[in-house]
Amino acid sequence: MQPYRNPDGHSGVAAYELGPDWIRVRFASGRDYLYSAASAGAGHVRNMQILAQAGEGLATYISKFVHDDYDRGP
Repeated sequence: MQPYRNPDGHSGVAAYELGPDWIRVRFASGRDYLYSAASAGAGHVRNMQILAQAGEGLATYISKFVHDDYDRGP
């Protein structure tokens, strides 16, 4: 996983991992959540990938748009 840059130091996101149509987010609590095109929508996944790489705004985006739309397993 890549450490989340978090320049202001107040994010709930600690790290992330990107795939072609998914993003795995590790929160400061230590819990990981996988958001995929199937669960959250391809547009949201793309937006989250962009925010993750920028190191800003990911936690806010998740709480506003995809909070509970993570994969829950097979």
